[in-house]
Amino acid sequence: MVTNSQLIKEAASVISTKQVGEFTIGNVGSALITAKGSIYRGVCIDTSSSMGFCAEHNAIGSMITAGEYRIAKIVAVYQDEQGGVYILSPCGRCREFMYQIDKENLETQVVLDAESVVPLRELLPYHDWYKKIEP
Repeated sequence: MVTNSQLIKEAASVISTKQVGEFTIGNVGSALITAKGSIYRGVCIDTSSSMGFCAEHNAIGSMITAGEYRIAKIVAVYQDEQGGVYILSPCGRCREFMYQIDKENLETQVVLDAESVVPLRELLPYHDWYKKIEP
């Protein structure tokens, strides 16, 4: 199995920052490994009209294009202007997206650092919660 450090390096390797007006493209990279052992990468695209998407979405899109749906482990990293790399937890939209792609993705290991992971289930605790309101 790919280590957290290796997956972090994979994510950082695709970062290619480009400034477009006041928006930035490619300053967040993501890498995931599937249940079958394939690695997919992606970068974020930020736009002024909210049509952009997160690096995780890009990596997941590549995974789906290849016919895979089950994510074993995922990480996203941000690179600042000085070259420092920081791990980012998936946003709420990305968490829900992973879950909707395949319900088994609740067990996806989300990388927090070189040594730590947390299952998506813990980051999306109310994934199946609903309550009927009595009139």
